[in-house]
Amino acid sequence: MTNLKLKRQTHFNVIGVMSGTSLDGVDLCYAQFEWDKSWQFQIIAAETINYSQLWQQRLRSAIDLAPSDLDKLNSAYTQFLADVIAAFIKKNKCSTIDAVCSHGHTVFHQPNLGKTLQIGNLPALATALNQIVVCDFRTQDVALGGQGAPLVPIGDALLFSDYDYCLNLGGFANISFEHQNQRIAFDVCPVNIVLNYYMQSLGMAYDDGGQIAAKGTVHIPLLEALNALEFYKLPAPKSLGLEWVQRAVLPRIDACELEVSTVLRTVVEHCAIQISNLLKTHQLQNGLLTGGGVFNAFLMQRISDHYGRDLPMAEASIIDYKEALIFGFLGVLKLRNEPNCLRSVTGASHNHSSGCIYLPEKK
Repeated sequence: MTNLKLKRQTHFNVIGVMSGTSLDGVDLCYAQFEWDKSWQFQIIAAETINYSQLWQQRLRSAIDLAPSDLDKLNSAYTQFLADVIAAFIKKNKCSTIDAVCSHGHTVFHQPNLGKTLQIGNLPALATALNQIVVCDFRTQDVALGGQGAPLVPIGDALLFSDYDYCLNLGGFANISFEHQNQRIAFDVCPVNIVLNYYMQSLGMAYDDGGQIAAKGTVHIPLLEALNALEFYKLPAPKSLGLEWVQRAVLPRIDACELEVSTVLRTVVEHCAIQISNLLKTHQLQNGLLTGGGVFNAFLMQRISDHYGRDLPMAEASIIDYKEALIFGFLGVLKLRNEPNCLRSVTGASHNHSSGCIYLPEKK
């Protein structure tokens, strides 16, 4: 009965929840969505809850856990998310909530092997919050032969259609745009997942504004090795994960035994080349740029230098919370039983409405 009602609903108040691979923290976005010939949205409240050093370490090492220990982490992280979301609801007085729509946190993502896992998506989340929860958006797509990523492009197409392209600079850079009358999207290259990794050796979470990278020099052999990675030769759809970074990127960097500033400078140059080449190849001009990487002024300048065009800044709430906003929107589409995963984006066998809907258990 709940689902039938929501399928017909045209106005939704939802909380979108996102945890990215760069381990910045949990992004929460309380937003309204309204359908009237097209989708409109309004962000009511948004916040990032930073991970403690303990949670950063637990999530970073989760990929190496035995199955039983991973199950325990999944339960603990689900409760952690419940606490974070409940505090957000109370702080922002979110009195009307149709659903909490959560991505969870990716532990491993190997779609070519038919495997992907986002922890924090247990049914217990709905009961702990006493809310309808929509979550686990990637699993069904992978089962249908898709990459399970990126998932944001349906939101790009329906909420941000005024832009030629949407580029997110997070743990990985990913892009979406219209090509031959269909939406395509894919991961471009690693960004903050690598930059932040090397900043940790200096006791810092990230390179503020790219200041340390700007002081380094480009190491040409490393730059050439990164640009020659096989991933860049593959056609879309394609996606990246932590496993690929650990296998293909970090060993190449570490083998060069470079100063951190040189590593950062070279990785920034690598990112700028990969992103600008893509923009020029597809003649993309009017873009919406989001994600934490947008605040890396040096990275933005190097992309602009290679691209030959200035890169405009979006409003801060969109830069910071676009992914959380869109995961809220993915939940809305799921509740309405409408496609939220596009075959043209992920390579799945067909467009589909992905995710699990959990109702709170009666106590």
